[in-house]
Amino acid sequence: MTTDQLEPMPDDWQRALAIVAHPDDLEYGCASAIATWTDAGREVAYVIATRGEAGIDTLEPATCGPVREREERASAAVVGVSSVEFLDHQDGVIEYGVALRKDIAAAIRRHRPELVITLNPDDTWGGTYWNTPDHRAVGRAVLDAAGDAGNRWIFPDTDAEPWNGVRWVAVAGTDSPTHAVDVTDGLERGVRSLMEHRAYIEALTDESPETYVRDLIEGFARQTAERFGGRPAVTFRLFTK
Repeated sequence: MTTDQLEPMPDDWQRALAIVAHPDDLEYGCASAIATWTDAGREVAYVIATRGEAGIDTLEPATCGPVREREERASAAVVGVSSVEFLDHQDGVIEYGVALRKDIAAAIRRHRPELVITLNPDDTWGGTYWNTPDHRAVGRAVLDAAGDAGNRWIFPDTDAEPWNGVRWVAVAGTDSPTHAVDVTDGLERGVRSLMEHRAYIEALTDESPETYVRDLIEGFARQTAERFGGRPAVTFRLFTK
């Protein structure tokens, strides 16, 4: 394992927008950083491409979607996020393309963030597990739409005016991080945030939900500490716009 030290994330910003495919995508490791940022007085909003309606095998989509939406809003509130939007793309079959880029560019124009956050768009997790089509499509579209949002000639018919103020896109869950956030103070709320996805977690594992969540979130943060001055951290690959 590489021990190259990670750089601290920039902190000279006020507004961030996190855009991911599913309810729970942000809670699997990123929410502790968001709690740390909102504690510092920064504004963070969420945009979720689907309602996660295909995510629980024992629940039909029409029942599952509202459950997962409620869980996502509750998990966001734990880390100080009150603005949660759903784009209503169909879970499991999101297609990368112009329509997705437009929806995301429109969201960026509405929220006018300096920092945009998304999830790993690479083919794999760690070179071992194949990434899902939704993660790949949304992550790639976010990186593209961050530029689209500032070009008045691309998607000129969105409700909001062009926004060229995105300074960085931060990708969580990547195998090649460059930066990190000290989550010493936000770690417990990161755990509690993922715990709000109880219906999803109980369908996913026979393990105690609290044990599963705590081991996962605290484990990732501790693992990163050796690359960040011994401090528990959440990592990102940072792209400068």
